[in-house]
Amino acid sequence: MQNLIPINIVIGDRSYRIKIDAVEEETVRKMAKKLNDQLATYKSQYAGKDMQDYLAMVLLSLVSEQNSKDNKSQPTSLDIDFQSIESILDKALQGKWLHF
Repeated sequence: MQNLIPINIVIGDRSYRIKIDAVEEETVRKMAKKLNDQLATYKSQYAGKDMQDYLAMVLLSLVSEQNSKDNKSQPTSLDIDFQSIESILDKALQGKWLHF
């Protein structure tokens, strides 16, 4: 059986309590930090927007970065991050865990 642990992560000034495999904790926390760092960058550059605008900017930036990569043969850290996010979302959609 999987070793699910509850963790709290904060993304864009919102706290989310989720249950994940213990081995995924470091990856999830790194992804949350990366998102929050990019959110902070956009907040400092574009004052007066709301959090949804900043989140959209970050997502567009990540997708653009992903699409501009020429070397598709070796997975980049962003590929691995997206694969981890996809895996987590798949589990959530299957009802294996999702506690907000």
